[in-house]
Amino acid sequence: MTPTRILLADDHAVLRAGLRLLLEAQPDLKVVGEAGNGREVLASTKTLQPDLILLDLTMPGLGGMEALPLLRKA
Repeated sequence: MTPTRILLADDHAVLRAGLRLLLEAQPDLKVVGEAGNGREVLASTKTLQPDLILLDLTMPGLGGMEALPLLRKA
């Protein structure tokens, strides 16, 4: 079975690291990338093509709420 590819998007690096450890402990999940703001999420989504994005709604610059409609279009 192919693991679900996940992109973590949060402006707190410690939280991303903790989530990565928890998620990668599951054999059917794989964290393929991390982003610290909405612009990084948009760029990473194009290159990494994750199956799932864990998206923080409040990030500096372009937050998750603003990035969500742009991600849907992409």
